Amino acid sequence: MRDIKESDWKIFRELHAIALERFCRRVIEEIQRLGADSTKSHHERYLAIYRYIRDRDKDLAFASDDKRRSTAVLQLARIQFHELLTAEELSRLSEETRSAGQSLLDIQRG
Repeated sequence: MRDIKESDWKIFRELHAIALERFCRRVIEEIQRLGADSTKSHHERYLAIYRYIRDRDKDLAFASDDKRRSTAVLQLARIQFHELLTAEELSRLSEETRSAGQSLLDIQRG
């Protein structure tokens, strides 16, 4: 991976913060839903929440850890995989960076 240009890096850092907030909101909303499932015992709910957090933590780490210009396109692809940014937000990035992120996303989706 090569570094993205400085102007995209500045925008990416802003978009990354937005995506992180949305990801965490989704996780918390799902935890609330799992915890409120009265058809299950408290222990079953706990286990469901534990598994969900464990799985989402892996997604979060992959999309947000080691934030550098050299990993930004890969992180952008992961953010797009989880649909955490709007088309309008993504349009702030250069066509080159969006295209590189889309290529990685296409590979990831297989």
